[in-house]
Amino acid sequence: MDKGELVLILDFGSQYTHLITRRIRSLSIFSLCISGTSSLDTIVALNPRVVILSGGPHSVHTPEAPSFPDEFLSWASSKGVYVLGICYGLHLLVQKLGGDVRVGDKQEYGKMEILVEGISGIFGNKKVGDRQVVWMSHGDEAAVLPDGFEVVAKSEQGVVASIEDPKRRLFGLQYHPEVTHSTEGMETLRYFLFDICGVTASWSMENVLDQELKVIKETVGPEDHVICALSGGVDSTVAATLVHRAIGDRLHCIFVDNGLLRYKERERVMETFTKDMHLPVTCVDATEQFLSKLKGVVDPEMKRKIIGKEFICVFDDFAHKLEQEIGKKPAYLVQGTLYPDVIESCPPPGTGRTHSHTIKSHHNVGGLPKDMKLKLIEPLKLLFKDEVRQLGRILNVPEPFVKRHPFPGPGLAVRVLGDVTEGNALDTLRQVDEIFIQSIKDAGLYDLIWQAFAVFLPVRSVGVQGDQRTHSHVVAIRAVTSQDGMTADWYYFEHKFLDEVSRKICNSVRGVNRVVQDITSKPPSTIEWE
Repeated sequence: MDKGELVLILDFGSQYTHLITRRIRSLSIFSLCISGTSSLDTIVALNPRVVILSGGPHSVHTPEAPSFPDEFLSWASSKGVYVLGICYGLHLLVQKLGGDVRVGDKQEYGKMEILVEGISGIFGNKKVGDRQVVWMSHGDEAAVLPDGFEVVAKSEQGVVASIEDPKRRLFGLQYHPEVTHSTEGMETLRYFLFDICGVTASWSMENVLDQELKVIKETVGPEDHVICALSGGVDSTVAATLVHRAIGDRLHCIFVDNGLLRYKERERVMETFTKDMHLPVTCVDATEQFLSKLKGVVDPEMKRKIIGKEFICVFDDFAHKLEQEIGKKPAYLVQGTLYPDVIESCPPPGTGRTHSHTIKSHHNVGGLPKDMKLKLIEPLKLLFKDEVRQLGRILNVPEPFVKRHPFPGPGLAVRVLGDVTEGNALDTLRQVDEIFIQSIKDAGLYDLIWQAFAVFLPVRSVGVQGDQRTHSHVVAIRAVTSQDGMTADWYYFEHKFLDEVSRKICNSVRGVNRVVQDITSKPPSTIEWE
């Protein structure tokens, strides 16, 4: 990757921040997101061509309001770095440069029209009087601009919507161009980055592949051996394939059957690994080890920690046996950590926390013990899920694997609400899930859905089956659409499809007499149940 062409996003807590990263990458420009309160040394080391200040839930007037380093703007000016403030980011620019930000008399949220009022660089060829629909989300407004800035556009209510100081390479948008509700937002970002900032579209998955192969070869010594934990999902599979290409048979893959897998998952993925991909894989059956530790546990976070700990125990044991076989200790463990995993393990800016707000503690990023004997290799940690799929295709990973829906590291433990060892919960869920997923495939919907799965609920309901009164289990089905898993909307199935799936489940799976559908987006929910 060419870091001279990096577009760096300073995150001040907006729910849309990481969408900016994705939008910019879709233009074949490399972008990264770091905390808005990062040190100047951190920013300088990344050597960005452009810095975007994100929106956020704060007001610049509050004592705990997050901000960029004091010397940031003078550094950016001295290095010719372009700066774009979005929403809260605009307010920071105005305030730090001596302008006035006030609580707005007319707070604006949702779709609104803005009107171009000046000849503008950021709006390209737009003329004075041109209108466009944008997505507003702010309570404060720029009341007095710093010297050198001009108003480029205002909202239909007269609130400043766009400002710029081209001589100092400073620009601001009061709205969110990254969301689809801003109808010309991508056009604005494209024009800003290419025509104003002069960034070149030089980033591609081929570049990523070459770079990661180089990094792996430089990191792993010529005699070092590496262990890779294969889950059966696209992330670990692509990571393993990448490392295998770099170091060959010094990679030793392990697939752990933890008793929390989907229907016939073990048989299906092992056949693909060995026959289609020719990866060196050892299958370890640790069902009893995991389930015995999970007995009686209902708290989802405790489940994740137990599972993470047991995985590491299995890996350490595998590494010990491998050491006896090859005569030396393996040095590294490969994980399919993705960028959303890293993002969701960072504290939100302005919260005052110096530690992660736990969204995910397993199995990537946060679930590893401090005394783990293996060093980590995470070749995908700067990529989103769809980018991993692109990389997988370049590496010739079989298409069915590339298209697989995400499956959580803790497996069905986070899809059985309550004790996973109680009754027949796991087997029941496997059967329900298989019917649901196969029905989606048969209907030609699988590739239209980001993730679909069934959930075993810890409740029973009264029903009538075979002319008899039953008191059986309730299961939920969930399907969502998403780009990267950071946000998601529930998938709209036709009623006929839902009717057929419900009938199949209740008629085929003993002990289930009711099927419900989860129609909650992310946020406010997560994608998984827990």
